[in-house]
Amino acid sequence: MKTILILLDTLNRHMLSTYGKPFAKTPNIERLAARSITMDNHWLGSAPCMPARRDIMTGRLNFLERPWGPIEPFDVTLPELLRKAGVFTHITTDHSHYFETGGENYCQAFNSWDFHRGQEFDPWVSRVGGATLPENMLGRASEQYELNRTRFTSDADYSTPQTLASGCRWLQDNRGADNFFLMIEGFDPHEPFDCTAEYLDMYNDTYDGPRFDWPKYQTVEESPEAIEHVRNRYAATLTMADHWLGKLLDEFDQQDLWEDTLIIFTTDHGHMLGEHGFTGKNFMHAYNEMAHLPCLVHLPNDVGAGTRCEAITQNIDLFPTILDFHNVELPSAIHGHSMLPLLRGEVDEVRAACLFGWFGSAVNVYDGRYTYFRAAQARNQPLHLYGAIPTTLWRFIGREHPEQISMGRFLKYTDYPVYKIPMPIPRRDEVSQSQIFDLTVDYEQLRPVEDKALEQRLIEVLQSAMQEHDSPDEQYERLGIS
Repeated sequence: MKTILILLDTLNRHMLSTYGKPFAKTPNIERLAARSITMDNHWLGSAPCMPARRDIMTGRLNFLERPWGPIEPFDVTLPELLRKAGVFTHITTDHSHYFETGGENYCQAFNSWDFHRGQEFDPWVSRVGGATLPENMLGRASEQYELNRTRFTSDADYSTPQTLASGCRWLQDNRGADNFFLMIEGFDPHEPFDCTAEYLDMYNDTYDGPRFDWPKYQTVEESPEAIEHVRNRYAATLTMADHWLGKLLDEFDQQDLWEDTLIIFTTDHGHMLGEHGFTGKNFMHAYNEMAHLPCLVHLPNDVGAGTRCEAITQNIDLFPTILDFHNVELPSAIHGHSMLPLLRGEVDEVRAACLFGWFGSAVNVYDGRYTYFRAAQARNQPLHLYGAIPTTLWRFIGREHPEQISMGRFLKYTDYPVYKIPMPIPRRDEVSQSQIFDLTVDYEQLRPVEDKALEQRLIEVLQSAMQEHDSPDEQYERLGIS
């Protein structure tokens, strides 16, 4: 049995023809969709990058217990279980966060891994004195990325094309092999939205202002013309990735992998590009642009090809789905459900609702009709990180006040002792109000619903989902629903 998981970072569902929004030119995503089941109700779990990957690797939500961080020593991971069952595992990626503080132990769980350099802040090209940034730039910039991008002279040099090409090479080197799990993970179209001119030219972009390829995480302050340009740059970067995805699909054709391979194509989260007046992610509510994700599932022999599935699924369901396909017994302490019975038509749903969000912010639930964003109380307390490895993005946590850290068996699903570290995160104004949206009539989430009885019912749905997902007890108090 063979599984190939393809993940493109920051892939916006609402820009894809496959989902009825033909803004980005993605013929190869459409080509894959024609041979797959399109999941119409697939959702985020934890965000952003590393929390989403920990969800996928463990089949368990983690945003209620800690922010961005590593695979923990008590985690039972997808590649670990597959390897124990005799399945060879390989990951190829240009996601540099795997190799930074706060991204420990992900790739190392695979039999082998391949890393392609140059994205974002990856300390790759080394020059004493750094780089000179262009003048009059809008948004963000990085001296390190300015150095890295000097290595990109054609689209084949860019990191995500390199990653997708390496997936082709791995399949060629292992032609005829069976019993493997291959994860091909491209960082594009994550910001900075950088690609060769030929792809941007496809969008008839006429912008002539300061360079703008890396929007800040903030309310929009740029001109409409600049926002249109950065959306074009996002789409062009995605089109470049899609072109190289096509080469991977060509290899599937060459080896007829469609006959006996489970192929899953998805993302970790979306990105705001002017919608609701925001650019970026993680400081506003978890609107559909961020939380409602694309997901395509190809079953062997094109079973169900070209059909659509309306049942609620989310990223934590990938873990049990892949294990189920390889006939590996599922561990008990997971929150995900295998999608295979759903895709084979044996059941109508695998979950009645899904829970999603990011640490220290609103906690959100979708019940098939309504999204409910539950804001924290004014102090946003109590709030602690629970983990055995106290790292987060680029730093250690807790150094400032070690006397406030305790250790014990605080998590409900493991006896492994963990640190309990206070997290004094203030509540942001952008998520200070709880909101309800009826997606059947207001998918764009522009008209909040005011209905106390409905809110009480959704609080009960939220409470039930939090219990199912082993939420720390303090989270109920933080949200004012204890």
